[in-house]
Amino acid sequence: MRVPKNEKFEQRQPLQEGQEFPLTIKRIGINGEGIGYFKRQAVFVEGALPGEVIVGQVEEVKRNRAIASIKYIREASPSRQKAPCPVYKICGGCQLQHAEYGEQLWMKQDLVLQSFERYAPTVPEIRETIGMENPWRYRNKSQWQTGEGKKGRVEAGLYSSDSNQLVDLTNVGCMVEKSILNKITKAITVFMKNEEVPVHTSNQKGVKTIVVRANEQKSEVQVTLVTSSVDLPEQEELVDFLRSSFAEIKSIHHHVQNESSPTVFGGTTKRLWGKDTIKYNMQDFSFHLSPEAFFQLNSEQASTLYDEAKKAAKLTGREKVVDAYCGSGTIGLWMSPDAREVRGMDMIKASIQDANKNAKQAGASHARFYHGKAEEMMLQWQKENWRPDVIVADPPRTGCGEALLNTIGKVKPKRFVYVSCNPSTLAKDAAYLKKAGYHPEYAQPVDMFPQTSQVEAVVPFVYKPEKKGKK
Repeated sequence: MRVPKNEKFEQRQPLQEGQEFPLTIKRIGINGEGIGYFKRQAVFVEGALPGEVIVGQVEEVKRNRAIASIKYIREASPSRQKAPCPVYKICGGCQLQHAEYGEQLWMKQDLVLQSFERYAPTVPEIRETIGMENPWRYRNKSQWQTGEGKKGRVEAGLYSSDSNQLVDLTNVGCMVEKSILNKITKAITVFMKNEEVPVHTSNQKGVKTIVVRANEQKSEVQVTLVTSSVDLPEQEELVDFLRSSFAEIKSIHHHVQNESSPTVFGGTTKRLWGKDTIKYNMQDFSFHLSPEAFFQLNSEQASTLYDEAKKAAKLTGREKVVDAYCGSGTIGLWMSPDAREVRGMDMIKASIQDANKNAKQAGASHARFYHGKAEEMMLQWQKENWRPDVIVADPPRTGCGEALLNTIGKVKPKRFVYVSCNPSTLAKDAAYLKKAGYHPEYAQPVDMFPQTSQVEAVVPFVYKPEKKGKK
């Protein structure tokens, strides 16, 4: 399907709150909402799909756009379907279940295109999104928040979009998470209710989050209880219950996070029983993961993503590679068979410990991982006359950051492989990289999170400085 080019519109008479009006949806927004234009004013409509004609009602008018809801649909998209999840409309974890999967892949390709057209000076080839054969039950990790329901019932689930309303998932489960995660989380909530284990509220300390992670084979499961105090009531009884109920559980931890922060981890972790880590097998590699270690939530697509990153690096066996934001060393080790040397770094000590353990197990003696900031370490290595030929970065949604981008411009690798989870920050960083002489060859979207509006993209940037005197 052809991806439409971006259009620019002038602002004219703004819509008014409560106003009903016809609207044709042109494309999808970064949060999965449909976007149309009424008298050249951009209108965002949750639940609308490209190509649909709707009658909308204005909910809110902002400076540069309006937000509307669907009153009714005049012409539905042929790709529209009934969302199979019973709590889809209130949960907010997924945004695109009402669209057939093939349409989701096209929309994600368009999201990458839109970002480059809006923020970057150069629009590279945007390739078709690489999807999954089965776009369900792919998440290998769940992080359900806890709360108190009616009559003291323990609830666990996700917060509804833009609210502090907890959507209880213990009975319905989550259709994009592996079933074993749902089963174990529900069992823990029942245990907490029966044994009167407190949940964290504004008035009491207790369990904040139940984190369950399973490897691709579901042969090893790791459970972490995150609390707001150092105490975990009925700790021994809970461990005994989990061990006797689920043979798959190989690792149980307690993490204390007493800060009022949306971040799940950030405190101290104590192993209660079992192994320190669980093991993931991906192709020829094995990765050991502690509770705090970052790992791709979609194991099946992770190998596809890393293969694309490796293709983008164009390694010949002679290159020195830096894996910035290395996490457990996954991308760096993936590239190690075709690299002369690999160095990686991360700010989470547990991840670095896992990464070096993974390198040793893989027999990659030429791969080493360090605790610290990429921008600081690479400048120090440059002073020691060590400079990478290829840098690969898989940053958080906020992007690479100005410090790292400046360092890339100073170190000047031949290639920079950007593995992005946010098209907007990717395109903004591309504009910054252009000033340093880096040009994107192409963008390869990879669907790591089916049913959601999130999309990853691999973009190789090549160093081609402009000749002196040329503008």
